[in-house]
Amino acid sequence: MYYFAYASNLNRKQMRERCPDSKPMFFATLPNYKLVFAGWSRQWRGGTATIKLFKGEIIRGAIYEVSERDVRRLDKQEGCPGNYGRLKVTVFDEDGSPVEAETYIKSGQLEEAPPAREYLAIIQQGYRDWRII
Repeated sequence: MYYFAYASNLNRKQMRERCPDSKPMFFATLPNYKLVFAGWSRQWRGGTATIKLFKGEIIRGAIYEVSERDVRRLDKQEGCPGNYGRLKVTVFDEDGSPVEAETYIKSGQLEEAPPAREYLAIIQQGYRDWRII
């Protein structure tokens, strides 16, 4: 399965630990969504990343090929179902070709909340890993 990673799951070290079978594939964009931080994480002591429909915006992320075992690990890590749900999306690779994938989105309408500095550092490293920033 193709998994569209954004935010902290772009961090290659974190993905290797969480999903040892995963294979980083390519940079991808998700149109008409934006990255937001919402809810409250006791682990991170702040808001955590999710995606929100927003016409005209894009989310820069990456595609990983993941095994069924890794999908189960991701589900557990993301609290799916419950905290997050899986969403089928169409992303676009660097050539503009559409690719079907799944990603995670927070369940319910949660108030936006600022993320913790440590959480942001993991996200920023992920963007550097993929040369997005």
